[in-house]
Amino acid sequence: MTYTHETAPTQYVEANGIRFAYRRFGKPGGMPLVFNQHYTGTMDYWDPAVTDGLAQSREVILFNNAGVSNSSGETPSSFQEMGANALAFIRALGLKQVDVLGISIGGFVAQEIALQGGDFVRKLILVGTGHRGNDMTASRSAEIFAGSYDPPEHLWLAVHFKPTETSRKAGLAFIERKLSRRDRDPEVSEQTVAAQGEAIGKWITPGENALDYLKSIKQPTLIVQGSDDAIIPTIHSLTLQQNLPNAQLIIYPDSGHGSIYQYPELFVAHARLFLGA
Repeated sequence: MTYTHETAPTQYVEANGIRFAYRRFGKPGGMPLVFNQHYTGTMDYWDPAVTDGLAQSREVILFNNAGVSNSSGETPSSFQEMGANALAFIRALGLKQVDVLGISIGGFVAQEIALQGGDFVRKLILVGTGHRGNDMTASRSAEIFAGSYDPPEHLWLAVHFKPTETSRKAGLAFIERKLSRRDRDPEVSEQTVAAQGEAIGKWITPGENALDYLKSIKQPTLIVQGSDDAIIPTIHSLTLQQNLPNAQLIIYPDSGHGSIYQYPELFVAHARLFLGA
């Protein structure tokens, strides 16, 4: 049986004393691509148009990191620890090498996986994310997450999409796709929300040499961003591209934090080209 985003069973593996929940589907035999999720997200927050699109040419691995949703343990309060847990999970699957994708704070975790994993990580895709010590004064995240939404799911319209007609239309289509799976993960706990928030505070703390660590991420990196990201300002993706040793940047028009959900087919084409090169 060939599994998809909607039908892949939730499995579990133990590592670092944690029981990680994960789903694995797609074309076997190639380089697996491991996905790292955004703030308060679970495996069900990914866009099936992206995951199934990429699964046509490779194996896709979705997982909930420590303490998130149906994974055991507590969510740590630093992205360094989250990266270490993610690496332990990936190694527990018996994989020899992987590609890694991260969106938003999942991009922070993905950078840590690349730093700590070395050659175990072949290539990196960073979406709607930033670097350590990034200036978040232009971010509208506090305002957006404090807002009231009816239905509540429309929070993710405000997070991932621009308030233009075309972007909002794409956002409504994304939400419909996102809710297509019936066997869904539990939402994250208050402990996870608080720990992720604390980790964000540590990550964005200014430092004189905050960008130095990027020189140690030598994996080929594809950075993808929207033209006006309300959560992690778009300028930080340019800073990433200029400071990573081997990075390229794509900025999609009329789009925000969730640019890959607004342009899923285009992103899948770009990602497959990058990963296959």
